[in-house]
Amino acid sequence: MADDLLQDLWLHQTADVAVNTLTIHADHVTVHAATTGAEAGCPSCGTVSTRVHSSYLRRLDDSAAGGRRVVVELRVRRFRCRERACPRATFVEQAAGLTFRHGRRSQGLQAALQQLALALAGRAGSRLAESFAVPVSRSTLLRLIRALPDPAPVVPRVLGIDEFALRKGHVYATILVDIESRRPVDLLPDRTVATVRSWLADHPGVKVVCRDRSASYAEAVRLGAPDAIHVADRFHLWQVRREALIDRVEVRGLRRCPVAAGR
Repeated sequence: MADDLLQDLWLHQTADVAVNTLTIHADHVTVHAATTGAEAGCPSCGTVSTRVHSSYLRRLDDSAAGGRRVVVELRVRRFRCRERACPRATFVEQAAGLTFRHGRRSQGLQAALQQLALALAGRAGSRLAESFAVPVSRSTLLRLIRALPDPAPVVPRVLGIDEFALRKGHVYATILVDIESRRPVDLLPDRTVATVRSWLADHPGVKVVCRDRSASYAEAVRLGAPDAIHVADRFHLWQVRREALIDRVEVRGLRRCPVAAGR
């Protein structure tokens, strides 16, 4: 009964790991466990092997319990790959739901730290994790964010197109922005008609394009998204109005100036 309770409390997420003993220290808890699967698949070729080469201990940080840090000392086995053409002679088994390659944390703690990093980023996330008895540096939290896969791109309904300078006066590129969510969608290496047209053709679904007065962007949208509505963005409307106002003031000032009038 006690063994089943320990198993359910600490390693309920995997069926191929058994808890042997539990050691409670003043500042941390050590869970001694071992894998129990009869076979394992090679990560390179997928061949299932039952030939054990050796075993060793892995130390994994897990979610804290009772204000104490939890360390899982897991005995894992190294198997021999039966496929002669496989570049791996041996490989280490992974416990599904608990371990991952080169990981020093359990999968559950890794996922929790990723969510913490996304919510609070580096310094604040590190301070909060330490209060939960999970010491982790701000740099580690930032690395966890960078390691996350990019979300699947969603074609925006209202797309903003504008140029930006990689090297002012020499090299320009194009930025695409989802106007409704105010998030960048993609960066294009240049501002040519062919590049922008190709992107629009490969991402159908754009209904409205918000752009500047560039003739090349207008042509690219006309070719890549012929059904999209062209809209001048607010910034460029104000820019045009400002330029027209300045020109009008300067012209009137020259007419009223005695020197300019030849008097």
